[in-house]
Amino acid sequence: MITKLSELKQGQRAIIRSFTNAETHLKLMEMGCVPGETILLEQIAPFGDPISVKVSGYVLSLRINEAEHIEVELIS
Repeated sequence: MITKLSELKQGQRAIIRSFTNAETHLKLMEMGCVPGETILLEQIAPFGDPISVKVSGYVLSLRINEAEHIEVELIS
């Protein structure tokens, strides 16, 4: 099932499939978020922004508007 990273719940894992924004795409790829990588939503801030994700061995903090541009496939 393809969804947006911003729609995952804390603790869910997914595989990065694509990006929907060219600016965000380049920035995220520089941080290790590349298609095919597994991503884990580790934590959601109390008001929902930012979120903390683990990808490529790193923990990153992303704004919700960045996460909305990352299409992922849930791992069951």
